[in-house]
Amino acid sequence: MARELAGCWNLVGYPSILADMKTSQLTRRQVLLGSAAILGGVRSGIVTAADRESQLEIIDCHTHFYDPTRTEGVPWPPKKSSLYRTVLPRHLKELKTFRPVTGTVIVEASPWVEDNAWLLDLAKDDPFIVGIVGNLTPGEADFAKHLKRFAANRLFRGIRISVKLLKNLLSNGNLNDLRLLADHDLALDVNGGPETPAVVAELAGKLSDLRIVQNHIGNVAITNSPPPKEWRDGIRAAAKHPNVYCKISALVEGATRRTKAAPPSDLDFYRPYIDVVWNAFGSDRVIYGSNWPVSERAASYETLQRLVFEYATEKGDSALRKFFSVNAKAAYKWVDRPGRV
Repeated sequence: MARELAGCWNLVGYPSILADMKTSQLTRRQVLLGSAAILGGVRSGIVTAADRESQLEIIDCHTHFYDPTRTEGVPWPPKKSSLYRTVLPRHLKELKTFRPVTGTVIVEASPWVEDNAWLLDLAKDDPFIVGIVGNLTPGEADFAKHLKRFAANRLFRGIRISVKLLKNLLSNGNLNDLRLLADHDLALDVNGGPETPAVVAELAGKLSDLRIVQNHIGNVAITNSPPPKEWRDGIRAAAKHPNVYCKISALVEGATRRTKAAPPSDLDFYRPYIDVVWNAFGSDRVIYGSNWPVSERAASYETLQRLVFEYATEKGDSALRKFFSVNAKAAYKWVDRPGRV
């Protein structure tokens, strides 16, 4: 079968591979995963191992880095947390993954303004870091000054706020600072519970020029039950706005919100929830993120990556590429830095 795969692969896809499935013992998922690993590595009909591993760009758009050994320490995570240790890009690079990660967009969890500068300094000489989503507070007196300062660095790609803050800004009609984000061509990440997508939809209708990224599919609890209607309706409402993107992230954490048991490692458990998001946003506005190292409290990086890789692979080669890098490029306009591997 390996020779058949190499021989029938072509630049337009794998229709002939799927046709061969009628006489093959391979499952559809096995064929699709094998085909996705090839991803256009055509050299006179011969596909090498290097082709399989090197052709797919994977940008992890939700990681957190910090160093408690700094003189000033860190405000997050708390000292009693299992996450309280030095976590830097080299630690992510050392992880066992399902497919190699080629770059990351960091999301700053610290509320200290100068920690935005710390991350930018961390990224300065590391091309693996292609963007930073900072932590600033819209509505505060110095917001415009801070935003102008950090936006001058091309690696600063936006900020993240909580849904609680966003609801306050909307209720007060105080959206000027969020308009400044759009003026600087930056994105807004929003994090919160299952109500978040509906609030994001409200903002998107008011600020159509602002690129908005819903974090962690709204942190819905993922269970054996059908997805809750409120969350499902919110996802669909947010997706109606073309300026809204959604990170399919924190899935394994979602599966542990109502239980202390280890989350399932089978894609079918998560599929109904991913279906809601993917069907609403389509292949052009879903984004890959891990939420590492927070995610490791629920499952390994390899497991969480495999789940979404299997799902995206079923959507085809183009959708796979969009999910793992192309859509994030549109949302964040991350920087393709020389020397990145």
